Amino acid sequence: MAKLKDYEKMTRKERHLRYFSEEFKRKKVSEIDRNLVSVAEVSQEYQVSRTAIYEWLYKYSRMRKKGEKQVVESESDSKKIQQLREQLKELERIIGEKQIKLDFQDKMIELAEKTYKVDIKKKFSGKPSSGTGSTGKSTK
Repeated sequence: MAKLKDYEKMTRKERHLRYFSEEFKRKKVSEIDRNLVSVAEVSQEYQVSRTAIYEWLYKYSRMRKKGEKQVVESESDSKKIQQLREQLKELERIIGEKQIKLDFQDKMIELAEKTYKVDIKKKFSGKPSSGTGSTGKSTK
């Protein structure tokens, strides 16, 4: 079978006059039915309109003849959900590590304050220190 590069070289008229064997069409329909490829992927790879591929599906699809509907998004949705769960688990692990680190640092500060009798943590009060704010005098 020709590759995409070969199709790109063809004119629109030449592409329109191409013929795909029944075996090829059945094979592609089977791949679509088994969710191995999508209609869009087949359309892009072989430069065939989506309409033509849907015609192949109506003609050759076993699922369509049985009246079964194909659920396309369930597998990708379940993969996304699984990825999100794994990402959530990783973020929870990171948060746990950060909390342990903060607890350790607080304990180290507390021990250093007791050992060296120095106030390491800044104590925030309601009033600003004497070196801040304006004096009300103009410097003009």
